[in-house]
Order: sequence, then structure tokens, then C-alpha cells
Amino acid sequence: MVRIARVSLLASAALLALGTHLLAQQNAMTFFVTSVGIGKGADLGGLEGADRHCQSLAQAVGAGGKTWRAYLSTQGSGAVNARDRIGKGPWQNVKGVVIAKDLAELHGENNLTKPTALTEKGEMVPSPPEDKTNQHDILTGSQPDGTAFSGDKDMTCGNWTKSGEGAAIVGHVNRRGLDDSPAAKSWNSSHPSRGPSGGCSQMDLNSTGGAGLLYCFATN
Repeated sequence: MVRIARVSLLASAALLALGTHLLAQQNAMTFFVTSVGIGKGADLGGLEGADRHCQSLAQAVGAGGKTWRAYLSTQGSGAVNARDRIGKGPWQNVKGVVIAKDLAELHGENNLTKPTALTEKGEMVPSPPEDKTNQHDILTGSQPDGTAFSGDKDMTCGNWTKSGEGAAIVGHVNRRGLDDSPAAKSWNSSHPSRGPSGGCSQMDLNSTGGAGLLYCFATN
């Protein structure tokens, strides 16, 4: 009985240590890809709805003490640049791997790849060639430098309020596409969404390799 009790105590201590380690990792996390979309395609409820989604997912894994923002741009009057919403860095994933030390590195030679662009749960986003499921399209509405698009052509699904006709620029989280062009390898500006319903519905996003996922960054 004494031996059993000792083993039980050791196992409990090991589990407690593991839990403490995971909690520390999550508290240090300042970047993640959402594990799920909102479920309404590119209708995120605007920037406010997208930010709430990031905050809620972070809260669920014990990282809600920071201010989280979605990496999204908007267009038109009062246009917002994604790069201006996310703080100054550095940013690291749930395992402590630094994605970029500042905005210049993030939009230059960053460390954002499939193995490092993890969800808040520490999982990789399903994408080829390793996975049969492809969710590598991440909504951004942004140019490669993280700024908004000018002009009247919709690149943000109506500033993240549409789930029908329109289009939104997406990036490839696994840095892979149909060819070796810079766009195909871009994490934040690969191509516009498209699909049978017009480009902004959940079905449209799914049909071209997406799930309505977002990049989330802690601003503090």
C-alpha cells in the first residue's frame, strides 16, 4: 500500500509539473493561428468580432490576460492596416519559438512556417503535402507589407461583414502554393478568395483550401 501511495504521489506530481509547464507556455504565447473560424465565412463581425474571436480562444487556453488582435486590414474611408493593429513584437508561439522580433522582420525574413505557425492549442494547421485536409488559407485582406489595399476592388469581404459575394485576400500558413512564386509562398498575401457562392461564404473558403482561420497577435 505504501508503494502504491508513493507511485500515485509521484504520478500526481509529474502531472502537476506538466500542467504548470503548459500553463507557463500559454502565458508566454504572443502569437497563434486560430484553431477554428467563426463559422460564417469571412463575415467576422468586422474587426471587433475578429478580435473577440482571438481573445476568446486565447482565454480558453489560459492566455486571456493579454490584449489580442486579429491580423486584418480594412478598406475605404478610415482604412486600417493589419500591421498597425498588432503591437511591436517580439511574437512567439505557444512553444516559445519566436516568429518575428519586430514588424520589419515579420514582413521580411520571418520565422513563420507550418511547424511554427501553431494554433492556440499548439497544433499545426492542416495543409499539404503532409495532410489530406487543407486549411492553409488564412484571412488577412492585406498586401505583403501588411497595409490595406486602395481602390474600389473588394479585398476584405466588405471589411469582414460579408458571407456571400466578394473576395478577401488570404495568405498561406504553410508557405506553399501551386508554384514557387512569391505569392504562393506568402504568409499574408497569396490570392483572393473565390468559390461557388461568390467568395466570402464558409463554403467558398473551404473550397479553395481555407476554413476562415485568422492570425492573432498579442499587442502587449
